[in-house]
Amino acid sequence: MAKKKRDEVEAEPQVLNHGNGGSHETKKKKKNKTRDKEQKKVFVDEDDMGSPTVSIALPGSIIDNTQSFELATRLAGQIARAATIFRIDEVVVFDNQRESSNVTAEDTCDENESGTAFLIRILKYLETPQYLRKALFPKHNSLRFVGLLPPLDAPHHLRKHEWAPYREGVTLALQAPTSATTLVDVGLSKNVVIDEAVEPGRRVTVAMGTNRQLDDEAHEVVSWWKPREEAGMYWGYKVRYAPNISSVLKQCPYKGGYDYLIGTSEHGHIVKSSELELPSFRHLLIAFGGLAGLEECIEEDKNLKGKDPREVFSTYLNICPHQGSRTIRTEEALFISLQYFQEPIDRVLNTSK
Repeated sequence: MAKKKRDEVEAEPQVLNHGNGGSHETKKKKKNKTRDKEQKKVFVDEDDMGSPTVSIALPGSIIDNTQSFELATRLAGQIARAATIFRIDEVVVFDNQRESSNVTAEDTCDENESGTAFLIRILKYLETPQYLRKALFPKHNSLRFVGLLPPLDAPHHLRKHEWAPYREGVTLALQAPTSATTLVDVGLSKNVVIDEAVEPGRRVTVAMGTNRQLDDEAHEVVSWWKPREEAGMYWGYKVRYAPNISSVLKQCPYKGGYDYLIGTSEHGHIVKSSELELPSFRHLLIAFGGLAGLEECIEEDKNLKGKDPREVFSTYLNICPHQGSRTIRTEEALFISLQYFQEPIDRVLNTSK
């Protein structure tokens, strides 16, 4: 892809809620203030997570090194597939900006949007169930090759004939001006009703219950985390933007922040996967570098400049010490690393049960 402008990024420097692709109206702020507070627990619930989480962080600059939109789209698709296959809870896409900045989540039709914005858009689009994409994502130049990508086929990407305890949906309209219920499209033959008044175009997780009859009984809107907590189902990943590597660490959406940080590099320690002992963790982060590795990301960040990567991360590992190629691409490192960490992470999770 051509060199892209870094000041146009389609994300916020904090977690992007599971309303991936949805637009937020600002005109009715005062009117909806009370209602928004009541709904806060439903849409921003990271503090309530009972199970440990695994996050990955990688630079958006990897997109800038592709030769075409099609190849860039395929690269983003590989990252989304890896995150889904290995049940990643959060994907953080960061720039190598020296200073943190407030970036708004504005949709843009700019052909030259940044690689970071491009990657975030594709990741969010692919994570969204197919039946919701038309409602949540307007047509955009960057999405023109997504049809070439293999589907994620995550547990929440349900077909019309499938029944599950939970389904993702998009709010349509209030049933009546004075009603406290809302119609929701959950990808079935009939829309369902939820027992809350929510503005149209909002993505929600709906508890479907055991009754497969789509009657007019109101359903409950639940946290996007509940399918995992209650049913052990992987329910997709969230996407977060960070202007630099220090912001990846400082702007963690989880209460208490990440309590264990892993950096990956060819200059890291060499430890066999079977011998790697991870401590008990609540929120684990695994970071990947770009062409020049994490060392360059740290050097370009004024908050970390001059620091040794081993001072930044809890552990710094070389997960492929006998590589035959002089370089391992980030998307390759992602699959290699996440497979490498499967056994050590499982040991921690099984011990904490």
